Amino acid sequence: MPPGSYCAAAPGHSFHGPYHDTEYGFPTADEGALFERLVLEINQAGLSWLTILKKRDGFVAAYDGFDVDLVAAYGTSERSRLLADAGIIRNRLKVDAAIANAITIQGLRASHGSFHEWLLEQHPLSKDQWVALFKKTFRFTGGEITGEFLMSTGWLPGAHHPACPVQADVLAQSPPWTTATMPPWAAAPLTLSAARATSRRPQRRRCPAAR
Repeated sequence: MPPGSYCAAAPGHSFHGPYHDTEYGFPTADEGALFERLVLEINQAGLSWLTILKKRDGFVAAYDGFDVDLVAAYGTSERSRLLADAGIIRNRLKVDAAIANAITIQGLRASHGSFHEWLLEQHPLSKDQWVALFKKTFRFTGGEITGEFLMSTGWLPGAHHPACPVQADVLAQSPPWTTATMPPWAAAPLTLSAARATSRRPQRRRCPAAR
């Protein structure tokens, strides 16, 4: 594996290690888990992923365990509470996005059965198509946020280097991207330069020291 890759650097790290080994790239159908990942990815914008992982327990507590219905019902007092909570990222746009996106997920549940079923109905899409769809559907979801959300939950490939031992564990759970036609870059081992050339943003998840 490339020395500076996330798969080379994360194992053994107190925060990155558990995330890399047990969550990153693994598929999930759980609504709360998907909502949490979306909220965390949104809050990472402009910050390091290490900052988000360190504050993760604070996010879970502040957002009622990422219960979609509870967050969707947040009003003025809950917004004020969140914006005063030093245990999370106190950014009004990000707080408002979490609440608005919870309401959106309620709508997807009503129309498609669940957030996961909605994702499944769209699959497979190219990254650009996913980004356009997320921008239309959710709040505060640009290209990097959408790409990392989808890669981290198994809808797009690239979370792990092919030589990473965790890749076998991910593949054993049949993430959705394995059922789609893979682009050429995803079929070969990624070097840091190749990853940058294909917009896989190695600097964001590939090297904990940089986060």
